[in-house]
Amino acid sequence: MTTEHPQATAVDQKKVRKAALAGLIGTTLELYDFVIYGTASALVFSHLFFPNISPAAALLASFSTFAVGFLFRPLGGIFFSHFGDRLGRKWILVTTLLLMGGATLVIGLLPTFEQVGVLAPLLLCLCRAAQGFGAGAEQSGGATLLTESAAPGTRGKLASLIMVGAAAGTALGALVWIGAQALAPDDMMTWGWRLVFLSSIFVTIAALVIRRKLDESPVFEEIKQARTEPPAPLREVAKFGKANVLRVILMNFGVSTQSYTIQVFMASYLITVVGTDPKFIPQVLLIGSLCGGVAAVGFGMLSDKIGRRRVVSIITGALVLFPAPAFMLLTTGSPIAILLVIIVGFMLACQGVVGVHMSYFPEIFGSRYRYAGVTLGREFSSIIGGGIAPMVCAGLLAVFSNSWIPVAIYMSLVMAVSFIATRLSPETLNRDLTDPEDARRHGSGPAPAAAAELADPALADARHAK
Repeated sequence: MTTEHPQATAVDQKKVRKAALAGLIGTTLELYDFVIYGTASALVFSHLFFPNISPAAALLASFSTFAVGFLFRPLGGIFFSHFGDRLGRKWILVTTLLLMGGATLVIGLLPTFEQVGVLAPLLLCLCRAAQGFGAGAEQSGGATLLTESAAPGTRGKLASLIMVGAAAGTALGALVWIGAQALAPDDMMTWGWRLVFLSSIFVTIAALVIRRKLDESPVFEEIKQARTEPPAPLREVAKFGKANVLRVILMNFGVSTQSYTIQVFMASYLITVVGTDPKFIPQVLLIGSLCGGVAAVGFGMLSDKIGRRRVVSIITGALVLFPAPAFMLLTTGSPIAILLVIIVGFMLACQGVVGVHMSYFPEIFGSRYRYAGVTLGREFSSIIGGGIAPMVCAGLLAVFSNSWIPVAIYMSLVMAVSFIATRLSPETLNRDLTDPEDARRHGSGPAPAAAAELADPALADARHAK
């Protein structure tokens, strides 16, 4: 398949466990923040921050603030990944953690439209922007750290734990909303929703304690010792990595779209169109997220056996066909049918395929700009994918008189893009992560001159120039 780096098997298992826990807890906070915000967008924000417009317009406006966070993710990714490839992964992950958690806490203290008028949604957008800026390098940093810390043959399993954290964050967010909905409706709309956001302080503190004890990845330490000049990861991505950044954007485009459509938009669709009890939504998300976490590890382990590209191709191919039957089942209003759709959606789109991406994307990029490449690819795809997906779906629903058919077509078409991009991508299983070269479509093993180039990056620049 590919050649392993001779030192890659000498892995400190204690450091691997610490890296796994740090990646898991950080993604737990990120998804907790995003799930409670997305659920609030569907349940309460349209009433609290956009009360003077029609219900459909208020829902669109609420989802627009959700999209703001995704617009700022690439900016945060560019900023933090630059320092992540220069200074290391650890302290960047601590900083992004504090920014995400702090922004979520502030949302719980915001005044509503009734109290301060138009300033309220503006402040909400500002907090959402800070959330997105911090989240821009979070999952990419955790995935890079874990992939670089794991031994060949275990990278898929270890990196997939990032999505176990995502599942845990979704489950925690659902549990908190279940508790908030147990309050009287007036209490939930006045102060109950605030407690949901303020509760993130507990996850933030736990994540901070764990991440402060984190070690750098052995791959990063080895590369750092071999450097003869300061790295310039963003410049190197611009010169040598544009093709693979585009590849990751297209591979993640449909996945991000379907993931956030399932997690955010379907809740509002079930409530406003199908007539589902709002209290049922967090319960379904809880079950779906738990199943998704199991699927992420299962698919990650499978990718260690049969290859990343094959597993991702199978899942994205299935997801091209998923939307139409999913909406047919949702419109029946049957709790069992709704639960089935959400479980399958979480197992495939929300956590399953992304769990494989956590090792696949870092393996695609060379060692000199891996963090920056993964971050730029994932976060720019999040703008055109998951960031606008709930808003696009709500708009299609409004234009086509609550018909689900245009939404299903949209979901299938964007996933077809990701399927095709995956089929045209290289297999990266067990490739040498100290290789400064990106993975190639035909044979992704280390280049013969890799060792010399690690000692002198100018050699790599000269070969690229040729």
